Amino acid sequence: MPTTLTTLETELRAKRDAGRKLLVPYVTGGLVGWTDAIRAAAAHGADCIEIGLPFSDPVMDGPIIQQASQRALDDGATPVSILEGVRTLDVGIPLVVMCYYNTVHHAGHERFAAQLVQAGISGAIIPDLPLEESALWCQAADDVGLSTIMLAAPTAPDERLPRVCARARGFVYSVGLLGVTGERSTLAATATELARRLKQVTDVPVIVGVGVSNSAQAVEACRVADGVVQGASVVRRLMEGGPDAVGEYVAEVRQALDTL
Repeated sequence: MPTTLTTLETELRAKRDAGRKLLVPYVTGGLVGWTDAIRAAAAHGADCIEIGLPFSDPVMDGPIIQQASQRALDDGATPVSILEGVRTLDVGIPLVVMCYYNTVHHAGHERFAAQLVQAGISGAIIPDLPLEESALWCQAADDVGLSTIMLAAPTAPDERLPRVCARARGFVYSVGLLGVTGERSTLAATATELARRLKQVTDVPVIVGVGVSNSAQAVEACRVADGVVQGASVVRRLMEGGPDAVGEYVAEVRQALDTL
């Protein structure tokens, strides 16, 4: 564990240690209504919000988020325009971005990390940047106090998990199942199994994402994990019902998690 915790990790640890389950909605940046959706999610109990930077060739995103990303790109969204939008947000909770490495590489590690921090972003999730190739980016992020949130896959052998966790800042993203993001009728058994394995080897907050589709599945995941990321279920509501629908859904999940 680093001697100095990042701002993101300090805040999430404090909430977890106080007995709160962490709720992290995902919103596609640049989608119509996205800034108001973030405000609504924050107002209704989100602990952190993940903002997707749309990319033309996503490898982790399923149909809903692909559709949302394409809409945003068609409307002219760029990383720069989304970060400008982030600057207008004053929601009182940490914001992190999810983006693909191409976006980071194109801007340059130091420049991109600085741009994120200047916009008020606390952390970054880069799902196609493996641990073994992450050193240069991680150093650039560390230098400006930005949390690099590492992903752990259900197929990871036991010996790999401590190395992933040692490099994680903010939280460890426990990938719930093999495959792309999307809503599913049941929570995969791998979601709680991996979270349990991670909790045995780290004190960094463990948050399950991918395939957590409703409040009941969020509760199921949080019986083991410290929190959940909810993506497709949030983005679908934004596309179908606008920011108010996002707020209502986040409130529903928050209420369910607060029963634990």
